[in-house]
Amino acid sequence: MESRHRDHELVISLQGGDLNALGVLFDRHQTMVYRTALAIVGDTDAAADILQEAFLRLHRFAQRVDPARPLEPWLYRVTANLSYTWVKPRGRWLSRLGDLAEYLAGETRETPDDLAESECSWREIQKAVVSLPLAQRIVVVPHYLNDQSVEQIAEILSIPEGTVKSRLYYGRKELRRRLGLERELVAGAWYEVT
Repeated sequence: MESRHRDHELVISLQGGDLNALGVLFDRHQTMVYRTALAIVGDTDAAADILQEAFLRLHRFAQRVDPARPLEPWLYRVTANLSYTWVKPRGRWLSRLGDLAEYLAGETRETPDDLAESECSWREIQKAVVSLPLAQRIVVVPHYLNDQSVEQIAEILSIPEGTVKSRLYYGRKELRRRLGLERELVAGAWYEVT
């Protein structure tokens, strides 16, 4: 709640022309914006460009931002739209995934064995995510990467909650298939599908 309240004050300051407020908002939300863009486009350079463009738009359209509402959904919508615009005409579905895997793996690894296993797993997961159809990827990324609820995603993308649920369902199903995690219920027991 404190973060939301502080964002409210910063947006009002930004609307009044305070560029320091934009810097504070950038520092606060850049990780979410960059991670979202990177997960959608799979390209570190493009994600960095999208990060910059998202905050340029926040500055340019500050008067249109409602300070009474949380800023993060607005930033996510802008980031998703910019990412979609970048991906669509280029057809870049399977571009540089290694940077994303390393970024998402973070510093939680402790041993060389953990590092190797984690990196391999993240590479597989990111390849699977980036290969999803864009309509599914654009809901899977915020739901699992940014912990956005179905309701939040529906509001951000201006689509019905049922559409978000459907895309999440088929996205998860496709991820399980691509990762070899499909299982089948036979006579009350789960078996791997081969």
